[in-house]
Amino acid sequence: MSFIQVRNVWQQYGDQTVLENLRLDIGQGEFCALVGASGCGKSTFLRMLLGQERPHRGQILLDGKPLVAEPDPSRGIVFQRYSVLPHLSVLDNVALGLELPRAPLLGRLFGRAKAEARTQAAQLLRRVGLDHALDKYPSQLSGGMQQRLAIAQALIMKPRMLLLDEPFGALDPGIRKDMHALLLELWQETGLTVLMVTHDLSEGFTLGTRLLVFDKVRNDPQAPGAYGARITYDLPLNLDRRATREAVAALPAHVTGALKTA
Repeated sequence: MSFIQVRNVWQQYGDQTVLENLRLDIGQGEFCALVGASGCGKSTFLRMLLGQERPHRGQILLDGKPLVAEPDPSRGIVFQRYSVLPHLSVLDNVALGLELPRAPLLGRLFGRAKAEARTQAAQLLRRVGLDHALDKYPSQLSGGMQQRLAIAQALIMKPRMLLLDEPFGALDPGIRKDMHALLLELWQETGLTVLMVTHDLSEGFTLGTRLLVFDKVRNDPQAPGAYGARITYDLPLNLDRRATREAVAALPAHVTGALKTA
């Protein structure tokens, strides 16, 4: 049985159809890169997987059961805009993920429980290369360091699914390359199922095991909101360079034109 099953999913906002008739099966441990023009529903799809939105029609199953309609520890997310808390130190930003579920009223643990949470957080921060910055605040970190912190926040609860919404789009090329290496290491170590939205085709091909192309194939000039995007291409990425070039060449020009290919 597939880990994630998407069955005839539609999403609409009023008379605006964003996604239509999505059908998808994703296995445990896959790394899916989601590409397509801006506004074609990729981030909307991530929000549905996270539980922030419910499908207008259809169903999403996780391990054969309906997806819980609220975010929970099984699903972590990293956005392009850093989701860190500016008033907390690096260590406290990550430890908070362990404290809140165990102390929902106060939001804080004490004594031995607090020490254990901080030890776990420090170990994860060491893994993402921030062990030298435990007592710093987010404003004292570079963009790449803040994104490492956001990844640690997402992983501290040991999720089964990691959702990434253009997490490296604002980073310089050199820092982005370092983040790619870190993400691949963490993915291989943890066996996470990863879905990442990106506008960079080369990033999708570098990181993913599968490329999902979202595209709006039906248009009605009289009713521009009548139709939504679908997954029009589903490409395996365990390919050699020649096969990769051929796969990219097979994508429609209006799709590749909206993406970075450098």
